[in-house]
Amino acid sequence: MVIRRLKLGYLSLLLLFLYAPIIVLVVYSFNNSETRAIWGGLSLRWYIALLNDRHIIQALYVTLSVAFLATIASVALGTLAAIGIHAMRAKPKALFMNVTNLPMLMPDIVTGISLMILFLFAKVPRGYGTMLLAHITFDIPYAIFSVLPLLKRMDKHLYEAALDLGATPSVALWRVIFPQITPGIITGA
Repeated sequence: MVIRRLKLGYLSLLLLFLYAPIIVLVVYSFNNSETRAIWGGLSLRWYIALLNDRHIIQALYVTLSVAFLATIASVALGTLAAIGIHAMRAKPKALFMNVTNLPMLMPDIVTGISLMILFLFAKVPRGYGTMLLAHITFDIPYAIFSVLPLLKRMDKHLYEAALDLGATPSVALWRVIFPQITPGIITGA
């Protein structure tokens, strides 16, 4: 009983330590004062200023468009890659799984700097396109690892049965495999 209370107390303290700064930040975002040291009353002043700033709105647009496009591209490529990896023999499959694990094991900053150096070396002009490519590169492994477990769990004879019943490979892919792995695709997104 005492150990359980100690664990609960430790968990509560840990959660307080993690979430208190966020709560303070949210509360003080409604402060009317110029400084955070003095409470000036509740106000939406800073949110109105934020929405009236053209540069902030443009940055928000870029952020949301990169997120949307990177999600669509990485889920499409990751799903196709997962299907391909699932169909491989053991040795190439292990190699591709190790390569797929690399971006997830390295810190994001290392991957980002590596991609920037690659773009510099290849003399690719940096901008929206390279940022989109970098985000797609970050996201593909997560899509792969969301789809692969469902492919492993799926009955391998379903696809073959669809082909035996006259479906073309593309029809069997869309009508048999994709409905089975849709939860993984959604999770990957």
